[in-house]
Amino acid sequence: MNIGERLRFLRKSKNLSIYKISKETGISQNHISGIELGKRQPTIDTLSRLAKPLGITLAELFNEDIEAVFLSENEKLLIENYRCLPDDKAIALLNLSNMLK
Repeated sequence: MNIGERLRFLRKSKNLSIYKISKETGISQNHISGIELGKRQPTIDTLSRLAKPLGITLAELFNEDIEAVFLSENEKLLIENYRCLPDDKAIALLNLSNMLK
């Protein structure tokens, strides 16, 4: 999947219109459409600005692993908390989550 197709996929999966992305980023609708259609090559700055309203990072934009892209805010918080824990408490958290599912 090329970057334009990826942007369109992510935008539509979040139910965002080109108009809304344009208003949030200051990038014209024509430019966004051109990128999605593969008619324009975006700069890194443009991609960074487009990623923000999609709620993703540039790394996630280039990562085609869909599962990694669509983390809810609670999932992100859980991962942040897990990463702050010492190993023994991280294992305890994993065991707890396994028991709860």
